[in-house]
Amino acid sequence: MQENVFMKEDKKKNIFDKIWDIFASVRTAVVIFALISLTSIVGTIIEQQADPEKNIKVLSKMFGLGHEAGHSVLGVLDTLGFTDMYHSWWFLAFLLLFAANLIICSLDRLPRVWKLAQEKIRPVPVDYIEKMSIKGSVTLKGKPAGTKEKIVSAMSSMGFKPTESAEGQTVQLYAEHGNYTRLGVYIVHLSILIILAGAIFGIFFGYNAFLNLPEGETSSVSYRDRGVQVPLGFDLRCDNFEVDYYPNTEMPKSYKSWLTVLKNGQEVMKKAIVVNDPLKFEGVTFYQSSFGMHPDGFARGIVILKASSRDGKAEQLNLRVGDKFTIPGTAIEGRVRDFSPALSFDAGGKAFTFAEQMVNPAIYVDFSDKGVQKYSGWLLKRFPNTWNLPDGNRVEFVDLWGVQYTGMQVRKDPGVGIVYLGCIIMAIGLYMTFFMSHRRIWVSLIEEKSGSRIIVGASANRNRTTLERKVEKLLNMLGIEQKGGK
Repeated sequence: MQENVFMKEDKKKNIFDKIWDIFASVRTAVVIFALISLTSIVGTIIEQQADPEKNIKVLSKMFGLGHEAGHSVLGVLDTLGFTDMYHSWWFLAFLLLFAANLIICSLDRLPRVWKLAQEKIRPVPVDYIEKMSIKGSVTLKGKPAGTKEKIVSAMSSMGFKPTESAEGQTVQLYAEHGNYTRLGVYIVHLSILIILAGAIFGIFFGYNAFLNLPEGETSSVSYRDRGVQVPLGFDLRCDNFEVDYYPNTEMPKSYKSWLTVLKNGQEVMKKAIVVNDPLKFEGVTFYQSSFGMHPDGFARGIVILKASSRDGKAEQLNLRVGDKFTIPGTAIEGRVRDFSPALSFDAGGKAFTFAEQMVNPAIYVDFSDKGVQKYSGWLLKRFPNTWNLPDGNRVEFVDLWGVQYTGMQVRKDPGVGIVYLGCIIMAIGLYMTFFMSHRRIWVSLIEEKSGSRIIVGASANRNRTTLERKVEKLLNMLGIEQKGGK
């Protein structure tokens, strides 16, 4: 019979009701959240909007694939949208479904919770108080009238504002606190929706790009996947770039870029950026991420030297490979013949270049005196002892400017402020949910022949232990000995 009733109720539901029930289900929320999580794992492994070769190497290393197989797998993932997952239609659909599920779940349950939150505390029978999980009872000397003021004072000191009700020989004081803390979970729901709105706003109106900017050059655009240009709205110039290596190693310790922002041809901002200390301007953030050699670096590079004579005369020189210079105060002439970005020597003492990066830059200089060859050799930027010449003069290899580029991640996320707002609201909601509770307390004073009997009962929707301690504190503040149980 009961089964037939359920079947009749189910038949009465239209398609809208059924869809509502599906989205109001916690099970649906778990499924959608699991799909978002699983696809996000793939999106974490596959670098988004990156050079395909990077992801092919990752796939080959993770799954032991050859280059061709890795290229094929990446092609499938690219077709499915996993190489730019956070801009794909299906990921956006997952977010919208999750938002719809959260909204419908909240709308389905919120009216009942709101009704509970607005329901005011009322006096209850003494036998009801005695059945509460948090309770206590004592007998005092004296009439209820004299004790009542003490109880009101004690309850007020604990944050309760008691209301009085009298019936016959019984006076009841009751109060509640935190009626609306039940709404904490719905504030968390609201915060999640705000965070999702900020994320979607950032997806549509923001971007994640990159910019490889050589020393001395200016750019008004950055680049997304497949070389798509993204206008910056201003110009960015790289004034200088420098890499610092750990002593006696080829491992970079830090790298730093000196940048200038130009607007309408005017310099408006300068900043040196390093990893985790980006440049921010008009909502666009430039993160230091990589570096490399310009393809035409040697042809366009400027060798910066500081030439010093043994009697203390010094001069800074800006030269190109092939240029001549004179050590100040002398007739000794030098000529930059060659350059190596990463110089080393084999067992026979022969110089060779072991890398394409500026790991151990060096220049080869010929020195002559009035046209007569005197000596020649390599000057290494990282080894100052090579700057000292045999005749006591010194040529310091300061830098080779213009041959490197700084690699930067360029991000614009106009939704980040919305996301931060959502995080603040979430913190408030979580605090209400886990650290606050709806607490109610009833204190009945019953007049007896030998004095007054006090019965205390309380309830809390969470954090019951805290309320138990408050009841104990209430009795202790009255200076009485508790006799009943809990």
